[in-house]
Amino acid sequence: MTSQPLRIGILGLIHDHVWDHLPQLQHSDNAELVAAFDTNQPLRERIQAEYSCPAYATAEELFASHELDGVYIFSSNQEGAELALQALNRGLPVMIEKPMAANFAQAEQMLETARAQGVCLMVNWPFAWWPQMQHAVNSALAGEIGNLWQVRYRAAHAGPKELGCSDYFCEWLFDPARNGGGAMMDYCCYGCVLASCLMGIPESILASGGAYRTEPLGVEDNAIIVMNYPEGMATAEGSWSQVGKLTAYATAMYGSKGTYIVEPQKKGRLMLATADQPEGAEVKVQCPVLSLQTATEHFAHCVRTRETPWGLCAPETSLEAQRILEAGMQQLKS
Repeated sequence: MTSQPLRIGILGLIHDHVWDHLPQLQHSDNAELVAAFDTNQPLRERIQAEYSCPAYATAEELFASHELDGVYIFSSNQEGAELALQALNRGLPVMIEKPMAANFAQAEQMLETARAQGVCLMVNWPFAWWPQMQHAVNSALAGEIGNLWQVRYRAAHAGPKELGCSDYFCEWLFDPARNGGGAMMDYCCYGCVLASCLMGIPESILASGGAYRTEPLGVEDNAIIVMNYPEGMATAEGSWSQVGKLTAYATAMYGSKGTYIVEPQKKGRLMLATADQPEGAEVKVQCPVLSLQTATEHFAHCVRTRETPWGLCAPETSLEAQRILEAGMQQLKS
């Protein structure tokens, strides 16, 4: 096991989340940015200027020019899955931005290839690094709020362009082939992976959605998926037309002995209501160990120790979420 930083190559820069991960690489002792690839020259010039990073117009050039210990993938859902397979077939560990792929077949092939090659495949879910989310998930899985009978997550904002997403990002988000859908794929995916982690495989799925914005985007801008289980249910909501932040990114976990409300972002609170405290009280959450603080630190840890990524970021969990999303998208189309 080496103590040297992992040499990371980045495949794709058209997913805006990449710019949140680059500072993590810059400040980590366990991983370092080596090179990047993207077909868009302005994005190559940006990463070269901001991070003094060599950037290539093809993935093949990057692979030929550098020895790597792993790759991060920030492309469209469709092309990202294709890049992941290229890297996995080279025996390279992969961290790919959620939801994993544009469709279930791609996601399944990625997991099969990672297993065949014996390398790490991690799916990054931004809310996985909220300390209060980690605490709530681990606590719920340990049975501390009793038997779970409902899990609910709502991801919402006024729209990608209104949020400030780049043209590179929006170009594929609004393409049903490259994204795999619209708001359902982009935002219901969070609730699907949370339900998959906490409640497993649903018995049945109901989905609904539509285009409710004044100016249609060409894909559904609002969607909901209801997952039914033998003794409970889960809902995943996604909106690209919500005014304000009320209810956005809020998580609820309902158990037979208590209810968790997970407030959003890293500084959000974790609230717990019980029979003795029906109004709820804040749960004090400790700072996670370094390997659970960021995607970069967790990926480096998993590659070095060969441990499976934790719950929400395990590829098996994301594969089940992809299965649910595919069923939801099929219902929208029919």
